[in-house]
Amino acid sequence: MSRAEILASSSLASIFALRMLGLFLILPVFAIHAKSLPDGDNTTLVGMAMGIYGLTQACLQIPFGIASDKFGRKRIIVIGLMLFACGALIAAFSHTVMGILIGRAVQGAGAISAAITALIADATREEHRTKAMAMVGGSIGITFALSLVAAPALYQGIGMDGIFILTAVLSVAAIAVVIWITPAVRGTAQEKVAFSAVLKNPELMRLNYGVFVLHLTQVAMFVVVPSALIQYADMPLASHWKVYLPAVLGSFFAMLPAIIVGEKQGKMKQVFIAAIALLLAVQIGFWQFLSNPAILMALLFAFFLAFNILEASQPSLVSRIAPPAAKGAALGVYNTLQALGLVCGGLLGGWVKQHAGASSVFIVSAFLTLLWLIIANNMPELPRRAKASQQLPA
Repeated sequence: MSRAEILASSSLASIFALRMLGLFLILPVFAIHAKSLPDGDNTTLVGMAMGIYGLTQACLQIPFGIASDKFGRKRIIVIGLMLFACGALIAAFSHTVMGILIGRAVQGAGAISAAITALIADATREEHRTKAMAMVGGSIGITFALSLVAAPALYQGIGMDGIFILTAVLSVAAIAVVIWITPAVRGTAQEKVAFSAVLKNPELMRLNYGVFVLHLTQVAMFVVVPSALIQYADMPLASHWKVYLPAVLGSFFAMLPAIIVGEKQGKMKQVFIAAIALLLAVQIGFWQFLSNPAILMALLFAFFLAFNILEASQPSLVSRIAPPAAKGAALGVYNTLQALGLVCGGLLGGWVKQHAGASSVFIVSAFLTLLWLIIANNMPELPRRAKASQQLPA
């Protein structure tokens, strides 16, 4: 990768991680904090305050993606970060769950995932794009694991208000990074593409279903796994990061050889299929061996390995398959299905666990993953990368 590609990828991955930090940091502590608020005894309202972020993300990914095609990536990213910062400040100065809910909704309205991913695609050559997307996927996984460690300490030190204010300050810093550090990419005139063509593209539909299932299984898994670590591994909640952090970091480095070999040798379809098959095996493993602590921890590593490979390769493939003039729109649809997967994973995982038992969560996830494996196996060979001599627009 060139210096400009590394700079663009790393700076945009850090901005993506910041947004996810705004989601992850409150998850371990908000339910506790809510009890100190006047309307904190309304558990439905508390749940809505936690989930509204993902819902507004899902609703606005496509409009922001289309806008980035029309008005430019960096401009839309800056607008989204401004909304994110405003929402954080609203939440910080609210003294009710409803006020925080409104702030979280405004935060989520800064739905810039598609614009960021499209800008990474614009700023990298195809032979390096999956590696660039891996930076984003790795940043999300690491942010999630670190948030489990940092959230309790931050909450104790600066409180929930301080966490939201810190998020707002970091958002302003991210705006500066976008404006002055992230390299500009000159656009080229492209023939307009109807949005319906993006929706009806069968190869994009395969990838959209895939990201929905991937994130549904991720959230559904975490409806069950924390309780299993407490019950079967005798591990208190405050120590769970000792399992998650090594699994995330180790799997990130373990997946790099597969990505590099797949790209260089034109074997990305085989790597892609193998990662889905591994995800399926993990769900079956959780179903059968949830009560075995050693196997449980090994399965967590395997899950994050499959997750990181798929999280890196899928958006790269969307950017290759989508018409150049509708790259933002295609990634908007993709990120909308990602957000819906997060929401549905929590809802489905909770409902299935309550009515059919914890192991049934993994049976449902395995079935959905098996469908994904069948769909992906029937896809044509994945688009080959461009020749290494291809240059980026100046």
